[in-house]
Order: sequence, then structure tokens, then C-alpha cells
Amino acid sequence: MDRSTARGHDEVAGPAIEVDRVSMRYGRQPVLDSVSFSLEAGESLAIIGENGCGKSTLLKICAGMVTPTSGTVTLSGRAGYCPQNASLGAFLTAEDHYRWFGSSLGMTYGDAQEEVSGMGDLLGHLDGSKQVRHLSGGNAQKLNLACAALGRPRVLLLDEPYQGFDEGSYLDFWQLIDHFCRAGVAVIVVTHLLRELNRVDHVLDLGR
Repeated sequence: MDRSTARGHDEVAGPAIEVDRVSMRYGRQPVLDSVSFSLEAGESLAIIGENGCGKSTLLKICAGMVTPTSGTVTLSGRAGYCPQNASLGAFLTAEDHYRWFGSSLGMTYGDAQEEVSGMGDLLGHLDGSKQVRHLSGGNAQKLNLACAALGRPRVLLLDEPYQGFDEGSYLDFWQLIDHFCRAGVAVIVVTHLLRELNRVDHVLDLGR
């Protein structure tokens, strides 16, 4: 896909995210060994590799949640992070989450709701009145993804965000990735499903 038409974040010079020789070990156990990559606004990257190779750890390092043993991560703007397991309030509704996440970004509820509605069929038609505990696993993960994408982050970090999606939702997810990239967001997706790698600009295989 031609990303040259990406808009919204292009005014910031330099890569949206730059990872330079990041290594991580827990005690004597190495997890990541001198990983480097960079993404421009509007580009997408899939991180692949077998279980335990450090995919989720790398994403947490990029999100600033984990400090690497060595190396640096440079972000030119805010990052939105969607964990593999939905981190949501069980007794809160989708509308509550839009108020909660939106207010932390200086957004009104109306602005947050309008932004989610503009994210397309995958995220725009969630039942906002249901408590999270009454949502299916797939719909809870859609809400998780919507909250991560609020406020138009410059970088979007997605850790297997399609957990519980049916086939239609899974295909809509990749359409949503295209939507974010066209808006100038750099998107990183951790995935173990290899059939859609042609949908991203770059692939990083941590299993090598």
C-alpha cells in the first residue's frame, strides 16, 4: 500500500518510533538480543516469532512499561498500547471507558465517542450501555483496542489484539490498520498468524 498520502502526524520530523539495540534479560535468561528498527508515520510492522521469543516484552518496552537491560526507544509523540488481554473495568460500560480514557487525554466524552464512531465497522458499533462483564471476549477486546487508539496517538502498539474475533471481525481489523496508517499513525502488531503479513510494510522475526 502506498503510504505517501498519510496525513495527521507528518508534520513531526523523523521516525515515529526508533528502537536501537534493545536487549533484555531476566537474571541469566536472555529474552531480546540487540533488536533495532524504526518506523515512519503511516508505516506498519508485524512482530512475529515463536512463544517466549520476547514479542510482548518488546512491545511493553516500546510502551515504556518495562525498562530494557540495554538499548533505547525513542518516540516522537504519544503511543497507544493495546495489551493481549483486555485491561478493562468489569463493572464499567463502553461509554464509561470512553469518558475515562478520553478525559485522561483532555477529550470530552462527545469527542471520544465521535472519534470511536469514525474508526469504522469494527469499533464503531459496540453497545456502549453494556458492562464489560456482559460483553463477549471479542467485543471486550474491540473496546480494549478502541481505548488504545483514542486521542490519535502517533504510534499504536497492538499485542495480538484480535483475540476472540470472528472471521469477519478479523478481516475488519486489517482494514482498520490500513485506516490508521492512512491517518499517519505508525502501527506495530504482534501476531502469530502469518497469513496477513502482506498487509504490513515490514516484518520483524524475533525467532531468528
